[in-house]
Order: sequence, then structure tokens, then C-alpha cells
Amino acid sequence: MTRRVESPDTSNRTSRASNLSSLQPIDSSPFSRASSPWLVWGSILLMWLGSMLPWRLLPFAPDLLMLVLAFWAVHEPRRVPMSLAFFLGILVDVHDGSLLGEHALTYILVVYGALLLRKRILNFGMWTHFLHMAIVMLLAQLLVRVLHAWLVGEWSGWQWAGGTLLTAALWPLADSVLFLPQRRLDESDSGSS
Repeated sequence: MTRRVESPDTSNRTSRASNLSSLQPIDSSPFSRASSPWLVWGSILLMWLGSMLPWRLLPFAPDLLMLVLAFWAVHEPRRVPMSLAFFLGILVDVHDGSLLGEHALTYILVVYGALLLRKRILNFGMWTHFLHMAIVMLLAQLLVRVLHAWLVGEWSGWQWAGGTLLTAALWPLADSVLFLPQRRLDESDSGSS
């Protein structure tokens, strides 16, 4: 009968590996409950209605609908499907009289980028969210503008970049405004316990 003798080094490694794999985050979400569907859908509907106003056609105007779609895609991904981004983009295209599908493609690319980078983005602070989403929004807009220039035969200029950067710069404001009801609920829960 042979006895297997483990070296202290291998037993120590296996116990460390099992201890590290059993670690779970204390709280993986910033709030104790999910955001209200009324808040998510209400803010999207409000921004869609705001996108019908003529101020949005100014050269450096931010696309607030794109901002809110990206924000909720990061924080509530199950409530913002890509089909919603497509549908709202088509409605904006019809309203603007632009090439059908420009805004739809932009919104789909931004929501897809937000969903793709979601886990990475949530590991960082709000200003890093802004940097990630600025890159996603700029790349989505650039792709759509290049496609537009190829289809129409003329380059529309770089004014869109200023509006896109302004849209991304509003991310911290969107974070504070859209999570305000959530923060109040969590504060009232922690105050009552």
C-alpha cells in the first residue's frame, strides 16, 4: 500500500484557489432594487418626444434619445432591447426626412456597444462610463456618416462630432437625474432600518 504525500505547496495552492473562487461581491448592483419600468419607459418616451422638437436639428445639439437609450442599455439591459432602438430610430428618420435607417443604425450600434461593454463599464466610476460611451457614440456616428456620404455622394462635415461629444458629456447628468428616484428609495429604506 502506497501512501500519497502531498507537498505543503500543492495543498496550499488548492486551498487558496478554492477560497478565491468562492468569493462573491457583497453587492453587485449599485442599488438594492431594479429601476422602475415606469421610469425607464417614461424617460425613453419623454426623450423621443423631445427629439421631435426643432432644436434637435441645430448643428451641435445633443441626441438625448441616444443618451437615454445607451444609459438604460448599460443599467437595465433587459428593458432596452435593440428592436426598441431600431423602431425609435426609424421614427426619428421619418420625422427628420433623412435617409431611412440612419438614426436606426446609429441607435442600434450605440445600444449594442453599451450592451457589449456593460460589464466592463459597471466596474468603473461614472466618468469612466462617460469615456467608454463617448468612444462608442463617436464610432457609431462616424460609421453612419461615412455610409451616408457614400450613399449620397457628399460629406456632411464634422459638426456631428461636437453634438456627439456633447451627448456623451451629458452622461453624468443623466446618471444623477435618472437614478434620483432610486437613490431616494434606497435612502428611505436605509433610514427606516
